[in-house]
Order: sequence, then C-alpha cells, then structure tokens
Amino acid sequence: MNPVIQNRRARFAYHLEDFFTAGLQLYGTEVKSLREGKGNLSDSYCYIHDSGELWIKNLHIAEFRLGTHSNHLPLRERKLLLKKNELVKIQKALKDVGTTVVPLKLYFSPRGWAKLEIALAKGKKLHDKRAAIKERDIDRETQREL
Repeated sequence: MNPVIQNRRARFAYHLEDFFTAGLQLYGTEVKSLREGKGNLSDSYCYIHDSGELWIKNLHIAEFRLGTHSNHLPLRERKLLLKKNELVKIQKALKDVGTTVVPLKLYFSPRGWAKLEIALAKGKKLHDKRAAIKERDIDRETQREL
C-alpha cells in the first residue's frame, strides 16, 4: 500500500489557488515511519527561509519503532525541494496580504520518493465555511434521494 497522509482541515479553512508538488529532505528513519503511515499534517505550515528556500514546520513524523539512538526528532523543520521558478512564483504570491502556503497531502511517488502537495491559499471567512457545510449537506441529501 502507498500510505497517504492528508490535511483535510486545510480544504475546509482555505480557498486553494495554485498547487505544487515538492520533494522532502528526510532521514532514513523518517521515511520508514512515513511508510507505516505515522505522520500528521494538521498543524503544519510552510514558510520561506532567509536563504530563499521553502521549509515546512510542525510536520509530525513519529519516531521509527525499530529505530536506535540515532532516531529523528518528530517535529524538526524539513526542507522542501522545489524548482527555482516555482520558488519565485511562491515568493511573489506570499507578498500579497492574507496568502499562505498550506501543505495538503503527503504521499510516495511511483518511484518511491516522498512527495508533499502544497497550495497557495487564502483564509475563508466564517460565512464561507458555513456555506461550504450547507452545500455539503445538500449534496449528501441528493445522493440519498438517488
């Protein structure tokens, strides 16, 4: 199985605009733990470091159960690997007020590399969230009718 770790809350709380796929710079025990599905994206966020690189913070990857004294720290900051033109596009978008980079999904590519799907997003207002809940309930009712 290809474990997929999703941030379902992000799709509810943000208007998602542009999507990117980034690689992750990980240690071996982190990859092994992710293959077991032991990761959490719920509190994580991305930011541009002083050097112009994109990093992810608060991505929780549990310690590997068979790891030794050289096991990784669960909440360490990890570097995201993107192309230069993608980084420039993200930096320009982040200059707008209210725009942020949100991690959506962590998965393994067919080649076995850990990939992170991120998106440029703007926060929803409370009335937008209520409208989304109402629309979801209406869709659920129509599916029951059919």
